[in-house]
Amino acid sequence: MTEPTRAPHPQEALIPAPPAAPQGMRGGTERTRGSAERTRGSAERARGTAERARGSASRAGAAKGAREAAPDLPVARVVVDTPLPHLDRPFDYLVPTTMDAEAVPGCRVRVRFAGQLADGYLLERLSDSEHEGRLSFLERVISPEPVLTPDIARLARAVADRYAGTMPDVLRLAVPPRHARIEAEARTPARRAASPGVAGGDVSPPAAEPLDETADVGGPPSGPIEGAGLTEQGAVPTGQGAGPTEQDGGPTEQGAGPTEQDAGPTEQDGPREDAVPAASIHGESIHGESIHGETIHGESIHGETTPGEAASHEAAGRRAARAYGDAWRAYPAGASFLEALAEGRAPRAVWTALPGTDAAGPSWPLAIAAAARATLDGGRGVVVVVPDGKDVALVTAALGETPHVAITADLGPAERYRRWLKALRGEIGIVVGNRPAAYAPVRRLGLAVVWDDGDDLHAERHAPYPHTREVLGLRAYQAGAGLLVGGYSRTAEATALAETGWAVPLVPDRAAVRARAPRVRPAGGDAELARDHAARAARLPSLAWRALREGLEHGPVLVQVPRRGYLPALACRHCRAPARCSGLPAVRPVPAPGAADPALAEPVSTDPALTDPVVTGSGSTEPVVTRSGLARSAPAEPRAAGPVCSGPLALRGGHAVPYCRWCGRIAGDWRCPSCGGTGVRAVVVGARRTAEELGRAFPSVAVRTSGRDGVLATVSGAPALVVATPGAEPVPDGGYAAAVLLDGWALLGRPDLRAAEEALRRWMNAAALLRPAGELVVLADAAVPAVQALLRWDPVTFAERELDERAELGFPPAVRMATLTGPGAAVRETLASAGLPPAAQVLGPVPVEDGLERAMVRVPRHLGSALARALKGASGVRSARKAPDVVRVNIDPLDLI
Repeated sequence: MTEPTRAPHPQEALIPAPPAAPQGMRGGTERTRGSAERTRGSAERARGTAERARGSASRAGAAKGAREAAPDLPVARVVVDTPLPHLDRPFDYLVPTTMDAEAVPGCRVRVRFAGQLADGYLLERLSDSEHEGRLSFLERVISPEPVLTPDIARLARAVADRYAGTMPDVLRLAVPPRHARIEAEARTPARRAASPGVAGGDVSPPAAEPLDETADVGGPPSGPIEGAGLTEQGAVPTGQGAGPTEQDGGPTEQGAGPTEQDAGPTEQDGPREDAVPAASIHGESIHGESIHGETIHGESIHGETTPGEAASHEAAGRRAARAYGDAWRAYPAGASFLEALAEGRAPRAVWTALPGTDAAGPSWPLAIAAAARATLDGGRGVVVVVPDGKDVALVTAALGETPHVAITADLGPAERYRRWLKALRGEIGIVVGNRPAAYAPVRRLGLAVVWDDGDDLHAERHAPYPHTREVLGLRAYQAGAGLLVGGYSRTAEATALAETGWAVPLVPDRAAVRARAPRVRPAGGDAELARDHAARAARLPSLAWRALREGLEHGPVLVQVPRRGYLPALACRHCRAPARCSGLPAVRPVPAPGAADPALAEPVSTDPALTDPVVTGSGSTEPVVTRSGLARSAPAEPRAAGPVCSGPLALRGGHAVPYCRWCGRIAGDWRCPSCGGTGVRAVVVGARRTAEELGRAFPSVAVRTSGRDGVLATVSGAPALVVATPGAEPVPDGGYAAAVLLDGWALLGRPDLRAAEEALRRWMNAAALLRPAGELVVLADAAVPAVQALLRWDPVTFAERELDERAELGFPPAVRMATLTGPGAAVRETLASAGLPPAAQVLGPVPVEDGLERAMVRVPRHLGSALARALKGASGVRSARKAPDVVRVNIDPLDLI
């Protein structure tokens, strides 16, 4: 392969010089000459690429089967699936003529990278490459199916930049594994259900946009956006303001072809300083920044509209409000929200849902279904993300005959891929699912919905650990789509979106809330304690017993227990010291040369059910366990010299002996190191123990449990005691007649920044399943702010107060905070080489579990992008140096404290 030459072509030297232009025309001539030179330079680069491709084939010799580059657009820009941060950029390859038809943008390919075969995605085809060296050929086109759309590619890049991760890591979350048999299935025509405003029939999906790697991603609004609040008439404005999170807006660096010596970190673009929020008020546009190269000058994102088109959109909005307005009738701005969706605008709202469950079930799935239908009538797609499969079933039932697909984990890989392909091919316009559905390739996205964004199931467990709310916020901004962040309660992050003006609050009328909210009675009030002196020490005071007994006369009742299991924590019966394991951890012996590996020997059962001790309980809320004998022990194992296990002891059932939750050792010979006692008592009572106690108290009533061992989706309207852990409460037919929220101190006393917010969220989610005006008893102090918010059913005021307190203390979302977890030396090295912003505050490192250390870095919110770039650059430097220790970087984690 010959290297391209910088010398001019021989014929160019014979071209006579043009005559000098007059003084007045010299500027125009120079501009024309500059344009011609740029065109000539592009042609030279293209010619150089072709020359290099031909040279590669010539050096390979005239042997049979030598590959040649495609004549048109011979360069393929590929994102290679590699976890190394310093290689997080596209690489250029040559497309052989044999793959010219199959190598389409978005397809899966296989390339040779650093001497090995690696998978990747073809981003785009180009006529030339900026790399002046030798380019390798694509090894194989795995599938010509364009599974990576331009919108999802831009979203993956933005999410990676937001969370200091890599684009391949995000693509693993966004694109499911391939199933060739499913891809070969015949396509079905796109359709949508008939509605009062639009006739049913086939819908031709628009052609996919070409991938634009230089598209800008907006930064956050520095203050409230003018006109982003609700108007006096209750209208929901739809300004195209800046995104909810800071993003690097520069073009991505295009890497050269893969080489063995490529070990340097990628350059990071500087922070954006020209981001100007944009909004509009009743057609008055505020000029703002560009999205995908298109400057937004008003409400419409589809370009200028004629008066006839505007009238048609307004008519469609009014029809949608009339057809689907019943589900949003209790919200003053509900009709305006539906009209904006049907007219093709992009309203963004933080939605506080109406409580109560009646014969039609909860109201929030019906409201989401109405918003989805209104968006579909406007010719756009919808993505709905809910925490778990139980919520997916509710939304699916509410959508009914409206064409949609539900993507959940229990479907299996093949069926998930089949439904994902329906959205990719434009056959379906609505996708409902849990966390991975946030990346569903819906055509012409018009609305993104996230329900119950405070649920920890929305936080990704894999790198770069993005949150569904942030992913959908970025996607809605990039696509110019609407966003609906909903829940019974409100998180501080959602409140920040409303306070900055990026989104507007969508709350129900107070009269409707009072009519459907439950009657909340705290069991820790002074009046109740005066009537029942034992209520302070009892786990189920008389108020809770009365509520359960009276509720069972009218239907099922709910008992929420914050802890799963039987007795997950034990203490000494006499001195109340925590009961911990006193055994030495077992070590794996090193086998002698030629000896059998002891790890392959038959394991010895340590099931507590096979032991002899007799365990008795007093039947009270603080059971006492005594030992009548020692358990049969397993053969002795080698023990490590050093500290004992010290794991917490627990009980699996009423006829078992304590066991260690860390090492699994049967602690039948446990003795308190403080007082020498052998009896234990319960510190925390789990859901199974609670169900056992309630079964004895109500012997003629069925007791059903829902938790980790088995989650019930629904229960009938017959009288029953339903004991559930938070998040696993089944939906009853017609709502619960009463509910009791046990052990409020266990939720409020957690060492977590979000303890009060999470307690209120769990309480409200359970209370919303009650019938309107049903009785709810919460076992917590009435003076606690979270309990007061539950009493008034006012999550908005509580969230605003929570946000103000975090801003005063310097916690997210008022600031951006990153955690670095790993070996101490590696964490300190990362901090030293990161080049943090000047205003960054470093807290730690401090020791955490497993011998690791953790450091926290805090910056003002507007420096979030700079912090992410700095940490990603430091990770790239360590990756290029092949550092042995891994440092986990997490931006705004949920478990901050």
